[in-house]
This record gives sequence, structure tokens and C-alpha cells, in this order.
Amino acid sequence: MDVRPYDALLLVSFGGPEKPEDVVPFLENVTRGRGISRERLEEVGQHYFLFGGRSPINDQNRSFLDALRADLTEHGVDIPVYWGNRNWAPYLADTVAQMEADGVTRAAVFTTSAYSSYSSCRQYRENLYDAVSAAPGAPEPFVVDKLRHYYNHPGFTEPVADAVLAALHDLPEDVRAEARLVFVTHSIPTAMNDSSGPPSAGGGAYRAQHLDVAAVVAERVAAETGVQHEHELVFCSRSGSPQVPWLEPDVNDRLEELAAAGTRAVVLVPVGFVSDHMEVVYDLDTEALATCERLGLAARRAATPGDDARFVATVRDLLLERAAVERGEEVARAAVGSIGPLWDRCPVGCCPNLRDGSRPALCGEVS
Repeated sequence: MDVRPYDALLLVSFGGPEKPEDVVPFLENVTRGRGISRERLEEVGQHYFLFGGRSPINDQNRSFLDALRADLTEHGVDIPVYWGNRNWAPYLADTVAQMEADGVTRAAVFTTSAYSSYSSCRQYRENLYDAVSAAPGAPEPFVVDKLRHYYNHPGFTEPVADAVLAALHDLPEDVRAEARLVFVTHSIPTAMNDSSGPPSAGGGAYRAQHLDVAAVVAERVAAETGVQHEHELVFCSRSGSPQVPWLEPDVNDRLEELAAAGTRAVVLVPVGFVSDHMEVVYDLDTEALATCERLGLAARRAATPGDDARFVATVRDLLLERAAVERGEEVARAAVGSIGPLWDRCPVGCCPNLRDGSRPALCGEVS
């Protein structure tokens, strides 16, 4: 299959600690420039220490990369696949330097973040700028193109829907039909949500995209089960100053309200995450499920896409799609829901950096 003009594929992820002594240095990387005390970082680090000081994310990326390389080979896509993290080894800057040393001229980039916002898109683009600019070949290094957002690609939504169906089936039969679908994603500051997406669209893209996916999944579940389950979007993993408003409701607060209103069963759907990140295994599997047990709510947590073959194949589909676009060919873009497929290059002013508007980023339109 033709992937010209690309001669490499780069997976960019958040990164995570792999042993206890990594935890605080990792959190320092994540929060650098925000003035958060070491004491607070050590407090947050307790979440990681519950799991041996090791985040699951790097192991999940290794599994995903193995599956991705196998998928590409099986379908005749001959292209090297690299991996770089924003906040922990393998660091993005080191990977980019290696790619340049290997003679890469143009790379397609797939990030493990599916939605539009500063923290889930533009910050990755800023880190790409930093890494490419620091490479030995600067100021004329190779070119990188970020593949489009995939939150509404059927290769992502179908595994989510199947996971919800499996979780529902695992609930006690007497409460299964009345179970509420509680879609969960990472909270962000309301100002970040309000400025997410292109300025011309009026903001709010982060929340809107999650709601769009939730509606798609709920509709598929209804079609399969014959039951229209009520559903909603809630948030987890809030951090930062308590004076700064973040998206709400928090998942645990909402579970309290649902139980008080008579809800007897829920399925927690981590729709904001592509695999079982720390936010999933701690915020949901540890905290939220404990809240459900205390409240007497029957609860199951739906699986994330992880290395599901359909999600892995999404990368190949997006790579071939973008390669064809760059060659000037017409393409059919796979997307579900009401919003439709998004842009290849982020529009000017999309998901701005509200702390430092002058910071440059790659993979966007030039004004």
C-alpha cells in the first residue's frame, strides 16, 4: 500500500513512570512551570505507588506498537514505526533525533489522545515543535504531519460500544435494563474547554466531541439490546488550583447523586482514554468502583480500546488517508456521529495556549 510521501510513522504518547523512583521526577516533568510543590507531587504520587510505582501506559504502548507493526506488515505497509513520549522515556526529543539520524524525511504522527483541547492536542504539537527544532538537523529537519482526530472513527467507537455491551451483560440481570451509562473523561479547566476547537466554531469542542461519541455508543447499545439506556458525561482526575473552575461533575460526586435519586446500576465508560491509563485504573477501578460499592450501586467498568484490532487498524486507515491527501488524491474519511471528520491541519487559533500564546507548534495551518 502506498504511504508516500511518508517514510516513517511516529507514535506520540504521554509517558509514565516505570519504577517507584521515577514517580516524582515524572510528575515534575508533567507539571513543570506550574509552581506545584514537591509535597503535592508526592501526595499525587501515592496513586502510582499503589501500583508498585509503575504506570500502565508504557506497557500498553508497547503492546499497541507490537500489534500496529504486525497490522502494517500484514497489509503490505512497509514503514518503520517509532515511539516517543512527552513526559518520560522514551522521550520524544530523543526519538526525533534518532529518526533524523536514520534518514527520515517526512513522518506521520499518531497521538494517543483523541480529542480537541490544549492539553490533548496543541500541547502535543508544541512538544513536536520543540523536539524537531532541537534535532541536530535544525533549522531544516524533517517534516512531521499529525494525523487527524479519531475520536469519531468507527475503529475507536466500535470497540467502546462492544465493551459497554459486555459490561452490561456482566451486570446482574435484575438491574441490567435500567443501568445508566456514565461516560468518563479527563476533566480540564473550563477556560480550556471554552477555547477548544477553531475560533470560528465558538469553542467547547472538547466537551462536544465527547458528547457526540457518547450518543453514538448509546445508540449502538440500544440497537443491540433493544433498551434505551440513559447516559451522560462526567469527569475525573481534576488537578490544579481549587480556585480555577474545571469541567464537572466529578464522577464520584455524580455517583452520589445518582444513588440518592434511586439509580441501581451503572456502567462506567472511560471514553476519554484509549487504554487503561492511571486515570482509569485508579480514578475508576479504585476510587469510583469503591464509591459504587459503598453506595450499593451495581457497577461495571467498560474496557478501553487498547490493542483491539479495529483500533489498531484505525492508525493504518488514517495513515493511508493522509498520505493520499498529501498526494492530491480524493479520499473517503471514516467518521460517525453528527460532527463529522475533522481537519488534517489544525486551524489558526485552534485550542490556544492560554498561559503562553506565543509558544510555537507544528502541524497547524499558517495564517
